[in-house]
Amino acid sequence: MPLSPDDVLRFLDAHGIAARTHTHPPLRTVAESQALRGNIPGAHTKNLFLRDDKKTYFLVSILVPPGDDRPADLKALRHRIGARGRLSFGTPEALYEHLGVRPGSVSLLALMNDPEHRVSVVIDDALMASDIINCHPLTNDKTTGLSAAGLTAFLAATGHQPLTVDLQPETME
Repeated sequence: MPLSPDDVLRFLDAHGIAARTHTHPPLRTVAESQALRGNIPGAHTKNLFLRDDKKTYFLVSILVPPGDDRPADLKALRHRIGARGRLSFGTPEALYEHLGVRPGSVSLLALMNDPEHRVSVVIDDALMASDIINCHPLTNDKTTGLSAAGLTAFLAATGHQPLTVDLQPETME
């Protein structure tokens, strides 16, 4: 059974990872989240659950500058992350099976639900340069902010080794 948002917050606390959680109306898309940007400090992300032709699953987290809700270029992204063959979005069923969340709640914190490390993690290097990184704690009606060092500690504690690459749209062409 997937973990709960409270489980995530307890995990962060148990590992000494400072975090601040904000409650807000449910947000399913980057466009919907734009309205809350001024109320929640820090970097906001676009999180993609993808799979390639070899059925390798990826969780890709990209820094989204304010006002930018351009779709991700999956063809260019494929080359950056080392995917084999075409990239496509994972199904809602696969998302729940691998990360224990539903569409609209995809987040790096969902990696707690992947103890077998079946999902490869890819993080935009611009995101890791941010002071505060915002993530949904397994639900899209809350946002949890943590430092880049805190996110790194979280990933280490879950046993996930991320690939960190430049994923900004202007460099993906």
